Parts: sequence; structure tokens; C-alpha cells
Amino acid sequence: MAKVGRNDLCPCGSGKKYKRCCDRTSRQASMATRVAVLVTTGALVAAILFGIASRDDEGTGPNRVWSAEHGHYHDPP
Repeated sequence: MAKVGRNDLCPCGSGKKYKRCCDRTSRQASMATRVAVLVTTGALVAAILFGIASRDDEGTGPNRVWSAEHGHYHDPP
């Protein structure tokens, strides 16, 4: 079977040109997939950055107390 051109009649039988029928549908589905991947990737990057920003490597701060017994910082009792 020959490849359908954009200006040929759509093989689905609608009577419309391929570019106005099934080609548009496939492009819209492709765009929706791209948007979903982009949104998911953005949310994942935001979650990672939030985790890094909220991480307290040193454990020091105005509300932390050094415990000589354990050798690290703790929340005050």
C-alpha cells in the first residue's frame, strides 16, 4: 500500500484530506504525550531541588544541640 500524502483523501473514509483528519489526531496525541512528559519531568526536578534545599548536612543551626555522648547534633529536649 502506498504512503498517504497529507493532501490525499484520508484512508479512514471520512472524505476529508488526511491532514485535516487522522494526521491531526496523531499530532495532537503526540503533543499531549510531550506535555505530560514535560510536566512530570518538571515536577520531579522540583521535588529533587526541594529535597536538596531542605537537607541539613551539618545538623547545625539555632535549634540544634551538640551531643558529646552521640557525637552529633540533636533537637533540643
